Amino acid sequence: MYDFALIGGGIVGMATAWRLIERLPQARLIVLEKEGALALHQSGRNSGVIHSGIYYRPGSLKARLAREGNRELVRFCRERSIPHEICGKIIVATRADELARLEELRQRAAANGIEVEWLCPARMKEREPHVAGRAALHVPSAGVVDYRRVVYELAREIRERGAEVRVNSEVQSLSERADEVVVETRGGEVRARFLINCAGLHADRLARLCGVDPGIRLIPFRGEYYALAPERRYLVRHLIYPVPDPSLPFLGVHFTRAIDGRVHVGPNAVLALAREGYAKVSFVWRDALEMFGDGGFWRMARRHVRTAAEEWWRSMSKRAFVRDAQRLVPELRAEDLMPAENGVRAQAVSADGRLVDDFHIVWGARSAHVCNAPSPAATASLAIARLIVDQLEERFKR
Repeated sequence: MYDFALIGGGIVGMATAWRLIERLPQARLIVLEKEGALALHQSGRNSGVIHSGIYYRPGSLKARLAREGNRELVRFCRERSIPHEICGKIIVATRADELARLEELRQRAAANGIEVEWLCPARMKEREPHVAGRAALHVPSAGVVDYRRVVYELAREIRERGAEVRVNSEVQSLSERADEVVVETRGGEVRARFLINCAGLHADRLARLCGVDPGIRLIPFRGEYYALAPERRYLVRHLIYPVPDPSLPFLGVHFTRAIDGRVHVGPNAVLALAREGYAKVSFVWRDALEMFGDGGFWRMARRHVRTAAEEWWRSMSKRAFVRDAQRLVPELRAEDLMPAENGVRAQAVSADGRLVDDFHIVWGARSAHVCNAPSPAATASLAIARLIVDQLEERFKR
């Protein structure tokens, strides 16, 4: 019998296991991962950005935990010599109608306690000579890291402290009982006093298996990336973002210089027909039928049909994708871009069709379910983990 069973070997799951062992060093703990290795999905398929927390509504979990998580993640990496760089980013207004939204972002940054600098075109050119725009915000606390390296280090440390990390352990059934939770996996049965579900793309399904209503459904959106050809990487010094659409949780096509020197361009956000649909042709009947049978999905789709069409067109047409990216870097050419690894974002949608923007954690009698942990969850992972462990202790004090 374990004290805690955690499902999901991504960064939120491993960070939570690390926090638990830190807080309760005598606890018996196991992490269950369905794949043969850790961080193969959202935690390992992203642009590696350490976010500042500037975008998020003041008072939201995202705003608080991104800011706290940024500091904690940087300290974690520094203390363990994990390669990372706090290079800063600029958010660029390329049209006159974006200047008001850029000013709103500056005010949001102030409300969230994040340092920013307003850049005129000349100052913007000093930081990013190949960028075009009317104005920009410089956010010095943003950076980059390889989140796979962070996950591996977390796993190494929890193993050293006596926890078990078991791969190839896909969950087949869950049963929450009065005094335990029983997890049936491909590798056998696991019993624990408490379960924490950090299953990412499948978290809502596992909550339902456990008899807990997550209140949302996860809809997969494929993020399609390109990489700059090595000889054109000089076009991007740091991180370059557009002013985001405040009605959507996506940040738009942007440029990010990775810790290994590569420069990614993207992603766009295209509806995927499989929860692990990394290729354009990916299709899983169960995933598609579940999504198309959900009323919340259709309400969401009706609200955002124009945006969906634009994203689909950018997916189908490299020329359209390049035109969008050229708003930020006009010197970019189609031949500068090479295909790169895609990712899938698990986007929570409520029954009334709203895109759920904040982190979303639901509780059972003996379980916690992280049912929405999109970007900046990797940045915020250590802070999310602390929140879960704090709330767990509070529940058992009652």
